[in-house]
Parts: sequence; structure tokens; C-alpha cells
Amino acid sequence: MAFLSKSKIDGDGTGQYPDERYPVRDNKYTAERIGSPADHAEVSSRIREAPPLVKEIAPREREHLEAALRRKIDLRLLPMVVIIYIMNYLDRNNIAAARLAGLEDDLHLTGTQFSTAVSILFVGYLLMQIPSNLLLNKIGKPALYLPSCMIVWGIVSGATGSVHSYGSLIACRFLLGFIEAAYFPGCLFYLSSWYTRKELGLRTAILFSGSLISGAFSGLIAAGITGGMDGARNLRAWRWLFILEGVVTVIIAFGACFVLPDFPRTTTWLTEEERQLAAWRLEEDIGEDDWDDSGEQTLLHGLKLAVMDIKTWILMVMLFCIIASASVTNFFPTVVATLKYNNIQSLLLTAPPYVLAVITSFANAWHADRTGERYFHVTLPFWVAVAAFILAAATTATGPRYLAMMLMVPGVYAGYVVGLAWISNTIPRPPAKRAAALAAINAVSNTSSIYASYMYPPSDGPRYVLRVILRKLNRRLDAGKYVSGAVVSGEGVPGAAEKGFRFLL
Repeated sequence: MAFLSKSKIDGDGTGQYPDERYPVRDNKYTAERIGSPADHAEVSSRIREAPPLVKEIAPREREHLEAALRRKIDLRLLPMVVIIYIMNYLDRNNIAAARLAGLEDDLHLTGTQFSTAVSILFVGYLLMQIPSNLLLNKIGKPALYLPSCMIVWGIVSGATGSVHSYGSLIACRFLLGFIEAAYFPGCLFYLSSWYTRKELGLRTAILFSGSLISGAFSGLIAAGITGGMDGARNLRAWRWLFILEGVVTVIIAFGACFVLPDFPRTTTWLTEEERQLAAWRLEEDIGEDDWDDSGEQTLLHGLKLAVMDIKTWILMVMLFCIIASASVTNFFPTVVATLKYNNIQSLLLTAPPYVLAVITSFANAWHADRTGERYFHVTLPFWVAVAAFILAAATTATGPRYLAMMLMVPGVYAGYVVGLAWISNTIPRPPAKRAAALAAINAVSNTSSIYASYMYPPSDGPRYVLRVILRKLNRRLDAGKYVSGAVVSGEGVPGAAEKGFRFLL
């Protein structure tokens, strides 16, 4: 009997690291069978066994324990990450409501200066995402890292309420994007370190509901502040909007430090049995460990693996197109204002489309997890979005235009949340590669928001090519051939060793 801490598969082959945590048994599996590179021809695969406390649990008892563990994780993790994302989006997009509350007039913005102030945030957002995610994977302390970033962006958001010139507004917006970049890709990586692939779609939708809820309530909050605080202490309403939301962000961030867990192996409020079960069920889902110790997590190696994987680039193009069409939300209060209602009414009318988007996103993600299907759950909602954009451009009548606005947001985001989960489903291991891929895809896809802040064309949806490639890779796995990042039948943990890893289509 030997022991194994991690089965590591990358673009070059496989490697084994002996340790005392998990026992494994030798199982000769030749290079000819798995089609691995020649320099690994003599490496014998090993089938991992469950850790001691998990191994002793009866199957029916384990089902109950795993359900209880999942509920415990959900209740501790999901409410806080949603609340943080609500504030992340409020602090990012409150500039649209500030525009209606007098920001442009007070700062004497002309031409495309307001659009530049919107788009410059995404420049900072783009620059920081990959370094931040690799750093998060390296230090392994999301419960400290993410709230710390939140405190900083809350301060920057509040400081935006004190700007008196176009230049200072640009500086605050750039810095805000630079710091906020840590959260969303970091949280996607964070969730993928706690949940299996078939649990991740709904949890990603729950996370992203934070942005949709913020879209629904930002208009209501802005309407309240605009109607009740304009001129209070000689400050315009738009300044109070930045200040108050920034203060709330900082307060929530301090509370998050005491609520969020770290990763399954390092969370102190789980029992030892729960920690082992939380880590082991992820291994069963993929076929290898999701944990690298600090000596194994090389930042550049994870980035290199992500860049060399064609699936990363296909997902990047897909998300780029989606974000381009979703950039209409950066100006949604302005778009709704074209219905010719007053400012308060326009802000109130922004809420219903986001409420509908929350409902449809949950339903679509739940069904995607239930069926294990991804492609059609990503693409079909976009046909609704395309129809909505066409309708909005084809008529000036109030009823049809507002119907189009009601369908724009759900049509884009219902598929988008499943697309986000598809990244972790498609590039699951090693964790450094997954962290780099999530950040790179999210960063590059958001570059569309830079130009889309000036013009946002209708989306024509993602391409079919990713599904074709994943199906081809699954056929290679069916034939017992080597595929980078996947566990072949006969390797890994029981369950995955029997059926092998398959990409979700």
C-alpha cells in the first residue's frame, strides 16, 4: 500500500506526490492505453481511496451527511457572496443613476466624457483579474483576501462623491475597477473549490443574482436618495449616492471577514469528517484532488496551462460576445429614460427587468444542473435577447419598447450564468489553471465593455464550436486516450476511476 496526496495532470502528462493523507493502490495502466506522452510511458496510475473517516461511512448515511454538509456550506457561504456582489455592482454602476441626479452638469462633462468615465473602469478591471486570481489561489485565504479588497473599493467608491473635475472622476473610476477586479473571478474560483460540477450552475446563478438584484434595487435606492437627500448638507444627491453606498460596502466587508470560509481543507468551523467529505466529493467528481500546497501552485505555470488550452480561447470569445450585449445595463437608466418619463419614474422602471432576470436565471441554471446539459442552456436565451434588441430598435412605441427592455436583461443573463459555470466545468483541474482561465476569460470578455460603453450592438450569441470540440474530446476519453486535464478510466478515485471524467455538453 502506498500513499498519495495529489494526482496532477497537466499538458505534459501526469505526476504523483507521495504523502500520508490518502492511501492508494497500484494499478498498472500502460502509456499505450492512455495515449500519454512517451516520457511518461513507465508511470503507473494509481487509484485513490477515500480518506479514513469518509471510507467508514455507509452509502445511505453518506447521502444524508453530504446533503447536510451542502446545506451548511450554502447557508454560510452563499448569502454573504451574494451581498458582496450586490455592493460590487452597486458601486460599479451607480454612476448611471448619478448621471440622472446631476453628475454631468456639476462636473461639466461634455461629448463622450461620461462614456469614457464608464469605460475606464473596465481598463483597470482588465489589468488586475489574472494577477488577483493567481494570487488568491496561491495564498489560499479567500476569507481574508476578498473582504480586504472590498474594504478598499468601498473607500474608493465613497471618495468618488468628493470629486470636482473630470480628471478626478476618471482616476476614481480606474482605481475602482482595478480593485473590484479581484472579486467576481475570484468568487467563481472560490465556488468551484466548494461545489461539484452539477452543483455549480445554480450556485453561479445565485452568485450572479447579486448583480441582478443590485440592478433592480439600484434604481429604487437612487430614486430615494435623489428624491430625499438632494441638497442635504449642501451636497447634491449624486454625491450622497456614492458616499452612502461606499460606507455600507466597508461595513459589510468587515462582517464578511468573520463569516466566509476559506477552502474545504482549511475551514475551521467544519469538523474533520466534514472537511474530508467536502474535499473527497470534489475528487470523486473530477477524479483528482483540487488542492495544491503552496509549493506546487506556481503562478506562471497555471497561466501557461490556461493559455495553451484551446477551450480557454473559445470560452473567451463566447463570453466576450455576451458581455458586449450585456453592456446595455451600464446605461439602463438612460435607456429606460427614452420612454419619456421623469427621472424618478425612469429609475423605478429599471427594477422589473432585473427581477425577471433573477427568476429566469435561477430556473435556467437549475435545469442545466439537473440535466447536465450546457450548450442549449447557454444559447437559447440569447435568441430572446436578439429579438428584444431588434424590437427596441424597430419601434418607438412605449409599450413594445418597455417589453423589449423587460426581455433584454433576462435574455442575456439567463444564458450568461450557465456560461460562467461552463468554464469551471470545462477546465476543472489543476486549480492554478482553473484560476487563471476564469480570470483571463472574464478579463478579456470585459474588454468589450470598453468600446460598448460608447456603442452596444445586439448579440448574436456564442458559437457552436465549443460543443463540437468537447464532444470530440469525450470520444477520445471513451477510447481510453489521453486528454490534458481529464482523468481516464482506471485512474483517480473510485467512481471516476470506473466511468472516467467527461466534459459537460
